[in-house]
Amino acid sequence: MENNTTNNFPNRAFNQWDAQLYDRKHSFVSNLAIDLLELLSPQSGEKILDLGCGTGHLTYKITTKGAKVVGIDNAPTMIEQANRCYPDIKFLVGDGVNIDLKETFDAVFSNAALHWIKEPREVIRNIWRVLKPGGRFVTEFGGKGNIQTIISGIYEALDASGYSDNKQLNPWYFPSVGEYATLLESEGFLLTFATLLERPTKLEYGESGLRNWIKMFATCFLEGIPGKKQDTIINDIENRLRPHLYQKGKWTADYKRIRIMAFKEGKLNQ
Repeated sequence: MENNTTNNFPNRAFNQWDAQLYDRKHSFVSNLAIDLLELLSPQSGEKILDLGCGTGHLTYKITTKGAKVVGIDNAPTMIEQANRCYPDIKFLVGDGVNIDLKETFDAVFSNAALHWIKEPREVIRNIWRVLKPGGRFVTEFGGKGNIQTIISGIYEALDASGYSDNKQLNPWYFPSVGEYATLLESEGFLLTFATLLERPTKLEYGESGLRNWIKMFATCFLEGIPGKKQDTIINDIENRLRPHLYQKGKWTADYKRIRIMAFKEGKLNQ
């Protein structure tokens, strides 16, 4: 989530995001994607789809290169915020599993979003469908081992509090490079770049950093738990993770990111 996205294109059952909290306390999601935009290398006149656009900050940066961009996100609150911030850009509520767009694009871009969707093959098929022949797909999202320390702390706290069943509410998909590359190639993509990046990320707002992160990205684990008990569980998570992820007044999330560039074969073979 993180993440545009964004950690910002959530599972379809988990789409009520606090857009203001996201912008106010999790700006690192879009800030860390600047070099991903360099990989995308948008050109003037291109049509680009930003899949999981969140509140639209990266979408806007793409438009500054002269590209025409459409941003879609599954969370209405994120799209509302994006429309307020950037009224001249087209933003739509949309689902990566069911991209309801008739137009085609020179590129599909997605940052910190695809780890929220547990149907990767359907997403890849939709990306293929909306790309022009020779079009490129550039993405970065959580990969194998992403936030493993945080997840372990959450699971341990849920077990200790008697809510072990809530571990089944894990919303994330963190594939290996090999797994995702195989999915892309099976759908006809030509994979030209793939890597897994270690990216320890400082969380904003000091002592409250992990708590804010949980409230933004991991509240699904607390579903059905009374409010006061939720606070107790979050305190327990903090205590369990403090020796591993807290140093000099700051929390660090143990992020691992897959970065991909692939092409819809067509022009490339002519």
